Amino acid sequence: MSSAASPATPPLYQALSEELREAIRDGRLGAGARLPSVREAAASRGISINTVIAAYRQLETQGLVDARPQAGYFVRTRLAVPPAPQAAAAEPSSAMAAESTVLNRITTVLEAQMRPNTIDLSLACPMGSDFYPGEKLGRIVAGLTRRHPELLTDYSLPPGPLVLRREICRHAAELGMQLQPDAILLTNGCMEALQLALRATTRSGDTVGLESPTYFNLIPLLDRLGLKAIEIPTHPEGGLSLDALELLLSEKRLQAVVAMPTVHNPLGSSMSPAAKRRLAELARSYRVPVIEDALYAELQFSAPLQPTAKAFDRDGWIIVCASYTKTLAPGMRIGWMEGGRYGRELAELKFCASVAQPALLCEAVGRFLESGGYGQHMRRLRRTYAAQTERLRGLIHDAFPTGTRATQPSGGFLVWVELPEGCETNRLFDLALRRGISMTPGKLYSPSGRYTRHLRLSGCYPFTDRHVHALMTLGELASGQLR
Repeated sequence: MSSAASPATPPLYQALSEELREAIRDGRLGAGARLPSVREAAASRGISINTVIAAYRQLETQGLVDARPQAGYFVRTRLAVPPAPQAAAAEPSSAMAAESTVLNRITTVLEAQMRPNTIDLSLACPMGSDFYPGEKLGRIVAGLTRRHPELLTDYSLPPGPLVLRREICRHAAELGMQLQPDAILLTNGCMEALQLALRATTRSGDTVGLESPTYFNLIPLLDRLGLKAIEIPTHPEGGLSLDALELLLSEKRLQAVVAMPTVHNPLGSSMSPAAKRRLAELARSYRVPVIEDALYAELQFSAPLQPTAKAFDRDGWIIVCASYTKTLAPGMRIGWMEGGRYGRELAELKFCASVAQPALLCEAVGRFLESGGYGQHMRRLRRTYAAQTERLRGLIHDAFPTGTRATQPSGGFLVWVELPEGCETNRLFDLALRRGISMTPGKLYSPSGRYTRHLRLSGCYPFTDRHVHALMTLGELASGQLR
């Protein structure tokens, strides 16, 4: 009598994959958790490296983990991404409309951020020594002060110290940009660069194309310059709708465009290189300047870094603006821009606006970039923010009501959150502020006051018990709106 055949033993990689899958499902491996390195897992289990790689790749195919270059494998958050936006406002938003709706709310939110003991869960300014090389910069500043005291007394007139402009060009090559030091203009942060770019390319009464959602500080900036805005739909994953942009350009309705094609604020998304190439071609074909805000471009999680739109600019129609406030030292306020065909006018406007840059600080940043320390710092910072944003998405998944969606950033530390029907983030802001918690409601990111169920959250601070509790409280308050 023959015995029944015993079931085949599953391959080792499949057994490991199933074990990890169960750990993810029951919460032993939480969202954002890093799996053991391939070598660690192989050594601890007495199996081959290829077996571990096969198991990890199977989990990646199943959408349970993400592979991050030079960082490892991480548990993926189970959060849906917000859907593509509906068509944004086709008519320009007037300065008066913006004044009466969004601008007042921006003022209220900024005032809340300044309250003592308030926890700001949306602030896009990294907090803590973990994110900045403060000690190294401090030593460089001290050394320069001793050896070159004239840096404290001399004006650094536009375009600014050569050492920094030269290093900006060298590092810009990692983003596909071939820039020349003579074309670089140093500014007081990225906001001054954006303001100068708008002043150089527009006149009062002109209309500017803005992404929707957009960086909220652009709304009062346009208002102060007497400019109107048309919102252009911007996909949470693919970025600016180029079809919608081309239609507006063909109808001659825009005098300039402001966009963040690489690591968008507040979405965190990036356009593909092909889309950026098309954006540059649209600017050239229609002879309309595109002002590219590249503030977060160096914080991409991918390796190598994807190019900016400026990398595809051949005729100077793209003005690129950036700064070191998110990567090195916000207090130094060191920004820069390359103005293409508007370079000379921008230098004249800069001199009228703020005369000069702080020579000592510019020289210090230039020396730090020159030393090679910046590259090492940025590699660590990208890994840190990749883990931070995944941890943030995990906390959102755990704390916020069922049906909440959140973007999957391609870089930086910002996550755009869409709450379910029945939630309203302006009311949520008021409720949270009574508990000592601040965040930025979605209405701030649209001149016409769209995105009433949205908010921006930030992962650029240590996740202390106090911050985690604040996120949980915010989620409870959002759930309370549904009840």
